[in-house]
Amino acid sequence: MGGLQLFALRDFPLVKPGDDLAAQISQSLADNQLALQDGDIIVLAQKIVSKAENRYRTLSDVTPSKEALQLAQETGKDPRAVELVLQESNRVLRHRYGSIVVEHKLGFVHANAGIDQSNLPGNADSGMALLLPEDSDASARALRDKLQKKYGVKIGVVINDSFGRAWRLGTVGISIGVAGFDPLLDLRGHPDLFGRTLEITQVGLGDEIAAAASLLMGQAGEGVPVVILRGLQLPEAPGTVNALLRKPDEDMFR
Repeated sequence: MGGLQLFALRDFPLVKPGDDLAAQISQSLADNQLALQDGDIIVLAQKIVSKAENRYRTLSDVTPSKEALQLAQETGKDPRAVELVLQESNRVLRHRYGSIVVEHKLGFVHANAGIDQSNLPGNADSGMALLLPEDSDASARALRDKLQKKYGVKIGVVINDSFGRAWRLGTVGISIGVAGFDPLLDLRGHPDLFGRTLEITQVGLGDEIAAAASLLMGQAGEGVPVVILRGLQLPEAPGTVNALLRKPDEDMFR
């Protein structure tokens, strides 16, 4: 491997419901004087995928349930936003004032079901909330298929989002949708530097790619929702983010 390169697609347009992300990426590649190559991995911010898929919800249209009202009182959150969290979750795992940790319908364990209210239109009373994609792996596959057909190359796609982490402060980019490669690199059975057989080492490759791209994307108002990563040359595989999700019966903290 000759080294990694990351390219930010600058001046990417604001995404609206119904937009064709593949077409927008193609135009942005041309504007940035770039073209896709075999082995490239496209990393997209979850927010633009959700916007294109019209995963908006208007808070003024949400009627909180009794459970949402109780949880909102205990956490100090807007009951309408809490109701959306409950609708998008399998179950609430932990909560305290200011925070709700859930198991999302897609299997992720994170705060507030990934629902975002930053950088969205509307005021605090009647404003918008943005949900995660309905099926983030399917979104990644569809985008990969379109771009591969257009450019005639084999690529990977990662949809990333910002997650907090147990035991540590600060958010990092992780993968919530994957296509074109296996996001979990299993090194069990391989020798280490001194010949000892690795017994438990599995590398969260999809998350490492997502985190690398996040360095260029930023976490605030940078406006860089798409990054191209070049140089990994990973074996082609269908790929699914489910490979990265720990099963509940293996999770010591759930």
